Amino acid sequence: MKFYTQQHRFYCGIDLHARTMYLCILDSQGREVFSQDLPSSPAAFLDAIAPFREGLVVGVECMFAWYWLADVCRAEGIAFVLGHALYMKAIHGGKTKNDEIDARKIAGLLRGGLLPMAYVYPSAMRGTRDLLRRRTFLVRRRAELLTHMQILHAQYNLPAPNKHLSYASNRTADLTERFTDTSVRKLVEVDLALIDQLDAHIGALELHLTRTAKVDDPQSYARLQSIPGVGKVLALVLLYEIHDIRRFAGEGQFLSYARLVRCSHESAGKKLGSGNKKIGSAPLRWALGEAACLMLRYSEQAKRWKARMEKKKGSAKTLGILAAQIGRVVYQLLRKGEVFDGKKFFGS
Repeated sequence: MKFYTQQHRFYCGIDLHARTMYLCILDSQGREVFSQDLPSSPAAFLDAIAPFREGLVVGVECMFAWYWLADVCRAEGIAFVLGHALYMKAIHGGKTKNDEIDARKIAGLLRGGLLPMAYVYPSAMRGTRDLLRRRTFLVRRRAELLTHMQILHAQYNLPAPNKHLSYASNRTADLTERFTDTSVRKLVEVDLALIDQLDAHIGALELHLTRTAKVDDPQSYARLQSIPGVGKVLALVLLYEIHDIRRFAGEGQFLSYARLVRCSHESAGKKLGSGNKKIGSAPLRWALGEAACLMLRYSEQAKRWKARMEKKKGSAKTLGILAAQIGRVVYQLLRKGEVFDGKKFFGS
């Protein structure tokens, strides 16, 4: 956890919402010099902070609407701090909670050097990162529909399709004819139609991403694809979720951010469980887990390694270990400019 510890003349805490925002500004002595509920717009924000622009820092809790505020602060040369939502217990744990209290707490945390920081992702790359995340969302919806097709066969005690329905050529018209009830047939038709539409949109997204995505370091993009199972789209996901590997001091911090480290809680020499599993990047954790599954599908060395490791750790832990190993490799590839070495990887 990193805290913002720089000193300023004024500290602005904002409780931000989609349509409104509450601003509270404290001076260096902790005196409240401004407190008001305003509409969420650049003009209202700039007018409110105009008397305090010199030596001002702005802090806001990480939520879905922070993009525009970060861009305004950057364009105007104002220091901006994004607070980590899951670490800001002082905001969420109060007995009384409203916008005014929350804004003052954020300003107080800034002034005291206790505001936990989240990463402010660059505006030039946010759109592509969000598009990659949307692709993942659509792929999961497609998987749910395919699973529902399997469930329908089980519900009516019908034999499962002989071929994988993930391929369009295997989704033939006779799938609907297996069911006698007209409503169930219509249900199957709707599922098939949605799957076909998602296939088209996912394919178009992937084509757009691989052709137009801005890759600042093409060599790192190529190095990531040297990992067995990591293709063009998954390499883009890794690059855009990480952005700058130098923001992690070591492998441990990177694996913690990727939710691949179990953080223990201890007190007086006793273990009290593990830390919050939600702290970190869920898309990055998914990408490394997906890379582990694809590596096991396409690499014979990985299959032999898995067979050996399962005897010691079991199948579930083995997949987690493999994902963490791939995370370490990704860190080294991006940090040192190395390529994937199968002998070194599976030998360890």
